[in-house]
Amino acid sequence: MAEALEFDAAEPHVVRIGGAEVPPGARVDLRLSVSESYIGDRMTIPVTVLNGEEPGPKMFVTAAVHGDELNGIGVVKELLATLEPNEIAGTLVLVPVVNVLGLPLHSRYMPDRRDLNRAFPGSTEGSMAARLAHTITTEVLDICDVGVDLHTAASGRANLPQIRAVLDDERTLALARAFAAPVLIDAPNRSGSLRSVGHGRGIPVLTYEAGEALRFEETAIGVGVAGVKRLMSHLGMLLDPDVESDLTPMEADETHWIRADRGGIITLEVSLGDWVSEGQPLWTVSSPFGRDRNPKESPYEGVVIGASTIPLVNPGDAVVHIAVPGGEGGFDEDVDVESFW
Repeated sequence: MAEALEFDAAEPHVVRIGGAEVPPGARVDLRLSVSESYIGDRMTIPVTVLNGEEPGPKMFVTAAVHGDELNGIGVVKELLATLEPNEIAGTLVLVPVVNVLGLPLHSRYMPDRRDLNRAFPGSTEGSMAARLAHTITTEVLDICDVGVDLHTAASGRANLPQIRAVLDDERTLALARAFAAPVLIDAPNRSGSLRSVGHGRGIPVLTYEAGEALRFEETAIGVGVAGVKRLMSHLGMLLDPDVESDLTPMEADETHWIRADRGGIITLEVSLGDWVSEGQPLWTVSSPFGRDRNPKESPYEGVVIGASTIPLVNPGDAVVHIAVPGGEGGFDEDVDVESFW
């Protein structure tokens, strides 16, 4: 257990959220009221609370802060299917969908094009994004000791399963290593994000990135579920842990998107998780006539953690994302994602 992570765990206690009371040993499905729609319907966020019979930390898991990022929903769905209050110590707050307005539109953004993950901590009198953010901040973040925010790559890209966090914070680093995604990335907080607000309030929040938008992907979901359970085990929240904990993720202190020098049709020469050497071809670009093929070589040595899924590029488009090893978890070989599941 991370010694610096403090929580009140003297005895099991009632959890109060959204006007509901969840006693020890209970599971409660509820809806957090946010506002009303333009036709007067009540807008709510679905939440499930598992309050353990034993005392322990309070942890939240949020998904679909961006409405087209569905793998996180799959992670929460699997956690709901495999965990019961009598199996945990402390409290687990699960939010399968945060952006309840973007999800029906298959959209990353709110209907007014605001990015919900730049609206935290929000307010009660601002935009719909601000009101959603305020509800999650006050009803979920503020009652917890630690959190995991689940994401995928943006549309047209794919991400290797990875954790992004401020790794120079000792508490956060310990939690990120316990989650044990294949790659841990030292990523600065972005103003208005859920992770940033948690950091400012002394609540460590890990951002899990995996897979593509608008997909349920078995590997991305499997690694996410295993990571959450490993983190719970690390915190003493699983009474009978059954997850592999002896894993060493790669740690990266910098990442770089490699961009196209010229437009055309691309053929990727690398895949997610591949180790690449400096000077190694990443992709080739050809014209519509197919007569010229120009390779793009890697300017860095590291692991491919992201890539475009669109075979067409304009000059300047981001194509391959490379993580450069740093910290204690150095890698010099391909990442075996399946071993982290």
